[in-house]
Amino acid sequence: MTAHMQHTRGALSGRTFHVPDVGVDALPPGVIVDGQVDARFVRADAPSGGDPDSRSFRHRFGLIVPATNTIMEQELWSLLIGNGASAGLDGVGLHTTPVVTPKPDISTAAGVAEFRAGFLSGLDDAAQTALLGTPQYMILGMSLEHILVGMDSISETMDRVEHGSDLGWATWHHAVRSALGVLGATRIGLLTPFEASGNASAIRMFNDMGIDVVASVGLACNSLQKLAHLPDWAKEQAITEVLATPGNRLDAVVQCGTGMSMLNVIDRLETSTGVPIVAINPTLLWYALRENGFAQPLQGAGRLLREH
Repeated sequence: MTAHMQHTRGALSGRTFHVPDVGVDALPPGVIVDGQVDARFVRADAPSGGDPDSRSFRHRFGLIVPATNTIMEQELWSLLIGNGASAGLDGVGLHTTPVVTPKPDISTAAGVAEFRAGFLSGLDDAAQTALLGTPQYMILGMSLEHILVGMDSISETMDRVEHGSDLGWATWHHAVRSALGVLGATRIGLLTPFEASGNASAIRMFNDMGIDVVASVGLACNSLQKLAHLPDWAKEQAITEVLATPGNRLDAVVQCGTGMSMLNVIDRLETSTGVPIVAINPTLLWYALRENGFAQPLQGAGRLLREH
């Protein structure tokens, strides 16, 4: 049974995208019992929309991440499971496809360039692979501003990928724009795991959006495989001592880099600084859920998910 498409308008973006009905007639005639077709398994009352996915019966999200990323999928599942039935998230599934990124060294501009070439060459293939699981909406788990300079380059890349899938996508440049919009934030502090060129490219993206980056910290992690190991104390020090200081008068702290975890510190630092923290992984999930009609508050990832 081929999935048919419904048209949906994103609650945050206003963009129209397709959502396939993924129910299928999974139990055809011909069940074999002891070598013979058994008529007891012939269905007279099959559901008109087909059988739902046993686990992802409410919505099926595809997630694309660099193959080196060990953080994002775990963080998203933590939020989905932790909020569960109270937020209507039981039956929401996450199905991950890696982009092969064989050059994990990002300590220099040349290393970032190699990573860019590897990631972009593998992104289209990963997107097509993800479609084999018939997702209803896609999430790109990647800070494209790390490897692409300027909004035009980011938008052109994603327009091509999205066109090839015929699905809606949650991407960081759309999600963070929406997040900062609902928070009324135009002055931000920026925290990334990037080295100098990646950090500068991230600042450029926000400037292109009309957002003022008042202060920034790039933790200069030199390997994609090490991003998951960045210690919480360094993130806390960057936010409390450099970014969210009274003199900076920030509207928000924004964190880029899907391989860097922030869930352990968001609630605590928002309380101590009084500044919202817009972290990439929970923000991408927030955007994907809100675009697809999941409007309940989510706990465990700060003010954005809790109040908007």
